[in-house]
Amino acid sequence: MDQVEVSPKEVKSPWGAVRPVQTPCSLSDVMSEQLAKQLDDENNAFPICSEVDVELMTSPEADTDSDLMLAQMLQMQFDREFDSQLRREEKKFNGDSKVSISFENYRMVHPYEESDSSEDEVDWQDTRNDPYRADKPTTTPKKGFTGKGKNITTKHDEVVCGRKNTARMEHFAPEVQVGDGIGMDLKLSNQVYNALKQHCYSEQRRSARLHEKKEHSTAEQAVDPKTRLLMYKMVNAGILENINGCISTGKESVVFHADGGSMEEKAVPGEVVLKVFKTTLNEFKNRDKYIKDDYRFKDRFSKLNPRKVIRLWAEKEMHNLARMKKAGIQCPEVVILRKHILVMSFIGQDHVPAPKLKDAMLSSEDMKLAYYQVLDMMQQLYRECSLVHADLSEYNMLWHDRKVWLIDVSQSVEPTHPHGLEFLFRDCRNVSTFFDKAGVADVMNVYELFNAVSGLQINGDNEADFLAQIEALEKRNEDHVQKRTKKTFPTSDDGPPLLKKNNEDI
Repeated sequence: MDQVEVSPKEVKSPWGAVRPVQTPCSLSDVMSEQLAKQLDDENNAFPICSEVDVELMTSPEADTDSDLMLAQMLQMQFDREFDSQLRREEKKFNGDSKVSISFENYRMVHPYEESDSSEDEVDWQDTRNDPYRADKPTTTPKKGFTGKGKNITTKHDEVVCGRKNTARMEHFAPEVQVGDGIGMDLKLSNQVYNALKQHCYSEQRRSARLHEKKEHSTAEQAVDPKTRLLMYKMVNAGILENINGCISTGKESVVFHADGGSMEEKAVPGEVVLKVFKTTLNEFKNRDKYIKDDYRFKDRFSKLNPRKVIRLWAEKEMHNLARMKKAGIQCPEVVILRKHILVMSFIGQDHVPAPKLKDAMLSSEDMKLAYYQVLDMMQQLYRECSLVHADLSEYNMLWHDRKVWLIDVSQSVEPTHPHGLEFLFRDCRNVSTFFDKAGVADVMNVYELFNAVSGLQINGDNEADFLAQIEALEKRNEDHVQKRTKKTFPTSDDGPPLLKKNNEDI
């Protein structure tokens, strides 16, 4: 085969260096073993690199002969990547805040330096050279006046002062939205501006109070930071394994379910509840009337310190439950008390709480059984525990294992309380009404039930006459108790003496 010769040409390299084109070899040279071995040695002398396609931002018409031009193009690409990263950091830093911080001054490529616009530049809000930006109202200069002679205008001018007040609205809090008022030629009088300023300050203080109230109070299905800390400490101490969630809410407390742990002094049930008494007194303002006249807490009661009242409220329920448990009444067992958190045994099974007597689907036989259990418990509570529930109803009685369980005894008082018999009459009315509507036969009316529980023999034709006799007994009993000294009260857990059946002895 004839050898084909190609005249050498000079080809321009993108980097400006000139290299001659090698003359191709003849076919005989290519097929020679010596040349093949030589080429193989040359290939093995250098590492094999994978081919990487590098796309430069060049156009067919761009001149790539100059190293300066290539460096500028690479620098431009680097600046764009830097601005993209800066844009992401700005979004992350501002988040959803109403007041945003701009990183505009740190950009490498500014909008006026770029000829082409991209979608990424939409998020930037550079208003420094915005022709549609609203102008601030013009005010007087620092010297306080403009003009001369008859045309002089001072800072006290009505128009100038109104525009100055409009410009001051820019310094209001971000929560106060002034709209486009700053860009308009508005003239706010001093009276209007002062009213707006006072409203702005009032809103700021109100917002701060709401935030503080939310952070320092136990709200609906939520707890404040101090309460959470107490709960975490009980978990860390091993008293609780974990806290599962809220199972009940009321006007006085929030109840959480938890798995019991272990304690050295006593055994902890497998399932417990945490009764967190609410630290806000808005929903239950009259709780002091249940505790201020109780002889057990009379010396420790302070109406000026509501948070201590809440701790006394939790302590009162603990003592009442302990007294009821000692008498054999079906009620939760107290595990531990930590300030306003009371840990008790769980009435239910497998994380499912026992239903309230109001919600329990009972047959007529079970309903009759529940009625007689409630009567027996009321008599035990009054005579053996010397307590009146004071809030007994179908909402504070649970049905579990065909037994009635009493709960929520924090408001329970003793019969010697100035309103103890009134509370008992209210409990009897709730119980009689519920079981009468449930269809239980031979239900005692409220008067018969009151006399059966208290052992008193009060006769009355109507409720007003009956309550009048109860109030008279309470007044005589209060006068009798006030005449006696504290030393006459027994020191045992049974509390003060019960009311006598004979009215003359009271």
